[in-house]
Amino acid sequence: MTLRLARLAAGASLLVALASMAAPAPDQVERRLQSVGTLIESSSAARQIDSSGEAAARERRDAARLIHREAGAALARGDAAGANQLLDAAAREMMAGVRLAKPEQVAAEKAKRDFAARLDSARALLAAQQRITQEKSAGREAQQATRAIEQQIAQAQALAAQDKLDEARPVLDRAYLTARVSIESMRRGDTLVRSLSFASPREEYDYEIDRNDTHRMLIRVLMAERKEATMPAPMQAAVDQAAALRADAEAQARRGDHAAAIRLLEDSTRELVRAIRAGGLYIPG
Repeated sequence: MTLRLARLAAGASLLVALASMAAPAPDQVERRLQSVGTLIESSSAARQIDSSGEAAARERRDAARLIHREAGAALARGDAAGANQLLDAAAREMMAGVRLAKPEQVAAEKAKRDFAARLDSARALLAAQQRITQEKSAGREAQQATRAIEQQIAQAQALAAQDKLDEARPVLDRAYLTARVSIESMRRGDTLVRSLSFASPREEYDYEIDRNDTHRMLIRVLMAERKEATMPAPMQAAVDQAAALRADAEAQARRGDHAAAIRLLEDSTRELVRAIRAGGLYIPG
């Protein structure tokens, strides 16, 4: 018996001892003992706790079981009033467990919070992408990317408003990643990027790995939206070339030649930009 369960049982017993109320008929308490036992062991509430996998919910059910056993012992001693009070406590513990065993509600609330946070990030990146597009007087591809991001954010919000978060999230992911790769592509070669001070070639290599990963994630999102088993041939060719270049880059990095690895990663990311464009999304780069 855990310390918490023991305290719960002791607390329930104390409540019984302090209670001053007329004792119900023993046969009524006997029927209630059976009904609370059913609630704890085989009701839909019990199945909900079993299927939830929620440790806190199972602990409350274990407490209810312990108190229920105490109630049975009290009734056997002829203490119907005490047993009835213990059954009240057992039922309360069980229902507290049921309230904890609603993972679908918990997951839904978390999904909403995650979506809202991702939406804020996507909006912030869109604003940055729009600002950089204006600053650099970027061309048609950057402007097309802006419109695509705006449309994706609006579509994701519309789906979320209909409680279709499972459909809204990948759309929002595409908007977020499109904005990110668009910004990175426009900044590439810009004085701002050139002025970045990396502590070591390894640090710059890690930066390029992250940039490459972002483009790869965007391709996965594009393919998920297309719902096609295979990529279009031009897209697949660019992805394959990008993968080969990245493998070479990682091999150079393992040998300690991070400068060479960086150049290979830049080439790999350029191939991914080609793949993204072949997939129908025109980003600068």
